Amino acid sequence: MGTPKSGGSSRRCPGSKPTSAAASLPWDAVETERLIGGDTRALGRAISSIEIREPGSADLIQELAARTQASGAAHTQIIGLTGPPGSGKSTLVDGLTELWRGQGRRVAILAVDPNSPFTGGAILGDRVRMQRHALDRGVFIRSMGARGHLGGVSLATRATVRLLTALGWEMVVVETVGVGQSELEICEIADSVVVVTTPAAGDGVQIIKAGITEIADLFAVNKADLEGVDRVVRELRDLVRAHREEGVWRVPVIPTVASKGAEGVADLATALDLHRAHLVASGTLTLRAERRRRDEVVELVGAFASEFARRVLSESSGQSPTEGFGSASPESTAEAILARLAAAESKMVGGDPDPTAETRRNE
Repeated sequence: MGTPKSGGSSRRCPGSKPTSAAASLPWDAVETERLIGGDTRALGRAISSIEIREPGSADLIQELAARTQASGAAHTQIIGLTGPPGSGKSTLVDGLTELWRGQGRRVAILAVDPNSPFTGGAILGDRVRMQRHALDRGVFIRSMGARGHLGGVSLATRATVRLLTALGWEMVVVETVGVGQSELEICEIADSVVVVTTPAAGDGVQIIKAGITEIADLFAVNKADLEGVDRVVRELRDLVRAHREEGVWRVPVIPTVASKGAEGVADLATALDLHRAHLVASGTLTLRAERRRRDEVVELVGAFASEFARRVLSESSGQSPTEGFGSASPESTAEAILARLAAAESKMVGGDPDPTAETRRNE
């Protein structure tokens, strides 16, 4: 593909040096071929550039997606896996990964962890939890920070999923922090959502209170060797039956003991494949992909507008009340900033580059 040149779709800040910007990009023609060839180091570098919003990352994903579509490569199965801390999510993913690798499928795991308040990096380490797959070129594991998103899925995670899909990875698993009303974002990024619970998590009423019945395509009751598992499985199945509509997917409840080899893991993998087949047959898979794209666009617009607002407010902080926003209400200030943003974009469309808008596009 080569490095994006100035004047292309990836814009640079006025006054920046194209040569240094190009040198900082990890994807020249050679690196792009390494990505396509499955080089996980090149993949790691590309994701790092997505996280810091390097110019050209969108172009990279777009070109790779076009190549994958032209070659007719296998479609990616995107699986979201969420549940309370200590429910054994990572151990469960580890077991699924071993099973999928035995079937010849490549597996990419994005473990979305809390961000360090000091470094901004993901607190939990990916390879600490899944050491046995570290040398397998068919497995890619990456810890990614939630970056302040309540739902646990950042824009960088969404873009990374698109990158992995463009590269033709058969299985992409997004494991998110926590569970509850703030975790509903996972259903916006995944084709199939697995909600992991344990006998220690309480009864079905507690799960309803957690607000996760709406997002679950499958329930995995992990640590099924603990006391009380039969009650939890029974109540969850009753709950699923009560909320089932005619002609829609019947959410399975699968007991698993991930810490003891593959107990229940094969059943979960089979259920995931059945759900995938259901989505394809019903046309829901396409609908979810379209919804995922719309949601990401909305998130990006919000992120760009928020950054623009912060910059405008920062620039006006040293001005007198009559020059800046002064004592204006938050509502009127927001309207004024949006009007300024619209004016800046109009200048860009009309061919009169606005430095502030140009800088925002490069972030």
